[in-house]
Amino acid sequence: MSGIDLAGAGTLFRKEVLRFWKVAFQTVAAPVLTAVLYLLIFGHVLEDHVEVFPGVRYTSFLVPGLVMMSVLQNAFANTSSSLIQSKITGNLVFLLLTPLSHWAWFVAYVGASAVRGLVVGLGVLLVTVWFAPLHLAEPWWVLVFAALGAGMLGALGLIAGLWAEKFDQLAAFQNFIVMPMTFLSGVFYSVKSLPGVWQAASHLNPFFYMIDGFRRGFFGASDVSPWLSLAVVGTSFVVVSAIALRLLASGYKLRS
Repeated sequence: MSGIDLAGAGTLFRKEVLRFWKVAFQTVAAPVLTAVLYLLIFGHVLEDHVEVFPGVRYTSFLVPGLVMMSVLQNAFANTSSSLIQSKITGNLVFLLLTPLSHWAWFVAYVGASAVRGLVVGLGVLLVTVWFAPLHLAEPWWVLVFAALGAGMLGALGLIAGLWAEKFDQLAAFQNFIVMPMTFLSGVFYSVKSLPGVWQAASHLNPFFYMIDGFRRGFFGASDVSPWLSLAVVGTSFVVVSAIALRLLASGYKLRS
C-alpha cells in the first residue's frame, strides 16, 4: 500500500476506535455485564451437574467460551453497525471522496473491530475470573485464536454492512447467521456430549474451532487438535477477508 493509504488507513482506524470508545458504556460495559449474567445463571444451574474436562469446574470451563463469544459478537457489531449508520446518515460520501484504497478501508475497519472485540473480551475475562480462577496452560493459543477470531468477524461484519441497506437486514444477518453459529459452537458445552449427527454438524461450524482452540490455551485440553482448529480458522479468515476486499474493490453498494 502507498504512504497515502497507510496514513489514511491510520486516520480512519482512529476514527472508528473513537466511535465506539466514546459510547463505551454501551459498546464495552454492556456486553461485559451480559457475559457475567450468563456466567451467573448457567454456572449456578450446572456447576454441580457437569464436568467437561477432568478436574475442571463447569464455571471455569464456561469463562473462555463467554470471553470468545464476546470477542466475536462485538467485532462483528463494530464494522457492520458503522457501515450501515454511514449509509443511512449519508456521511459515507465523505469517505468515498478520499483517495483511500480498498486495502486501507479493510485495514482500518477490521483493525478497529478487532480492537473493540479484544477490549470487550479482556473486560469479560477480568470480571469473570473472579468467579472462576483460571490458569494459562498454553497462552499462545489464546492470543492466536483471539486475534484470528476478532479479525474474521470484523471482516464478516464488513460484508454484512456492505450488503445491508437498512437496520432490519443487518439484524437478520446477525440473528440468523452470527448468533446461531456462536451459540452452537460449544460456548456452553462440549460438542463431545452431543449425539453423533450434531457432533458432525458442529464440526462444520468454523466458530466451534475458534472457541475450542481458544479454550485449549487455558486448560491444555480441547475437543479437537488445536492445529486443526488453526487450519480451519486461518482458512476461514483468508476466505472471508478475500470476499470483503473484493466487495470493497468493486464498490459494492457503496456508490449506488
